[in-house]
Amino acid sequence: MMTRTTTTLAALVMLATAAAPAYAQDPPNLDVHFVPTPTQVVERMLDMAKVTKADFVIDLGSGDGRIPIAAAKRNGARGMGVDLDPERIREAQENLRTAGVGDRVSFQQQNLFETDLSKATVITMYLLPSLNVKLRPILLDLKPGTRLASHAFDMGDWRPDRHDVVDGRSAYLWIVPAKVAGQWNVTDGPRTFTIDLNQQYQIIDGTAKIGESSYRLQETALRGDEIRFVIDGPDGRHAYVGRVAGDRISAVQGAGGRPWGATRGS
Repeated sequence: MMTRTTTTLAALVMLATAAAPAYAQDPPNLDVHFVPTPTQVVERMLDMAKVTKADFVIDLGSGDGRIPIAAAKRNGARGMGVDLDPERIREAQENLRTAGVGDRVSFQQQNLFETDLSKATVITMYLLPSLNVKLRPILLDLKPGTRLASHAFDMGDWRPDRHDVVDGRSAYLWIVPAKVAGQWNVTDGPRTFTIDLNQQYQIIDGTAKIGESSYRLQETALRGDEIRFVIDGPDGRHAYVGRVAGDRISAVQGAGGRPWGATRGS
């Protein structure tokens, strides 16, 4: 037979057990569960992105923090890791203390889709393909020339600028292209003409209209903010190399192209 004291204690235990879920912190709803990127893949991603001490690296879904820590220790970069899992953030902070680069790296517990990426020159990720595709419009709005490195997964129909395989694992690199689609008014010495550009990510083509004739652009290339094309026109074959800055293109000096410039048409 239970005594009154035993009965009261049992009731208190039952009450505490029943109340516990109300006070427990709900775990974050994670789209991706942490799987570490092997060191050799981390290093290849940083090499593909040509990370230097001038870069700011943001790792989306940073897990134990190994990528931004490696970027700081190995390449001298600054950086930040973003993860929604508080346990991973605690682990990354501990790894950061051990690595001794706490003055150059930080970690934030937050949703990667709510993270300001504007200061990044390099973004790294090991996310699911569906998340990469969902991120794609955000990444394409970053400053032209920003480098994006992904472990294992691509970005759908956005073809990578480079694809390496390291010990059977894929590493991808994209360089955010300038937005050049549309009509441009070109000044080339004493003459002016227009070019119409079509663009799908970093792939471009188009035509030049010089006088009453149209000429298909040849050897077109867009890498970050640098644009290249060749016109085989009425006065011969000429190469153009320029740097895109918003609604203007300026000639790249010393690149073997013609001194020229362009402004975006209305």
